[in-house]
Amino acid sequence: MTEAERQRSINTYAKTPDYGDEIQGSGGFRKGRVAGRGKGKSGGYRVVSIYLDETIPVFLVAVLSKGDRENFTDAEVAEFTKVATAIKSAHRRSKKR
Repeated sequence: MTEAERQRSINTYAKTPDYGDEIQGSGGFRKGRVAGRGKGKSGGYRVVSIYLDETIPVFLVAVLSKGDRENFTDAEVAEFTKVATAIKSAHRRSKKR
């Protein structure tokens, strides 16, 4: 991913934090498609993000080349759920302070 592609991805998520399709059973993680240079969305990247609500920033967690893989394993989705739970818990604790 070039610097320009990275910046374009950041801008996309800054404007639309809930961009992409929710990964079922992940606790709120999403999978968005971002075009690669001269490739279009079909040959670009998948960006894994989590955005829970307007009080928590969007987290861009991973960037995968679309040619590398299509879906996530059940074990990976289970890990996403654990991370989502940890983010939610940390946010609740920070609000109590």
